[in-house]
Amino acid sequence: MDAARRLWTRPFPPLDPDVTEVVLTVDHTSADPGERVVCALLGRGHEGEEGVFHLLPEDLTARYRRTGDVLAVTLLASRSAVAAEAADGLSDPFDALSADPLDPARVVLLHRETVTDHVPATRGDELRPVLLLDHVGGSPAPEDWAGLFENGASSVSVVTATEHPPARPDARHAR
Repeated sequence: MDAARRLWTRPFPPLDPDVTEVVLTVDHTSADPGERVVCALLGRGHEGEEGVFHLLPEDLTARYRRTGDVLAVTLLASRSAVAAEAADGLSDPFDALSADPLDPARVVLLHRETVTDHVPATRGDELRPVLLLDHVGGSPAPEDWAGLFENGASSVSVVTATEHPPARPDARHAR
């Protein structure tokens, strides 16, 4: 499946229709080992508002990187979280996952890119999180997201995000 069709920068109406979010969709039926591990890790979330789960940075994080007009998002997990929550059917998930070149205690689960002029906003000194919309089968179009969420066919997980390379605090606010 085309990864660009599974990373969007747009408002997410169930949360705040006036704010542009970075949204990744993850499919519980995917054959991709990294995506299967992401779906397994979603069970470690802590529910905030109804249907919205917050994942601990120790378990799962996202990393933004902009190169020209391309925004890349990489989902990373700690090796200990992956070992504790390995997806069914993955006898050794580490065989299928690569180590994070910036932090050997983490592994790369997903990497997606899209062409956009969107620069992830900040809240105080932190980047806005990445939203994971989990679902079953295919790649739902953005116009279907609200219905999936409202009908209980998906949930949203909030993943803490960092930037690579890390921006100088004064440079981030100058964007």
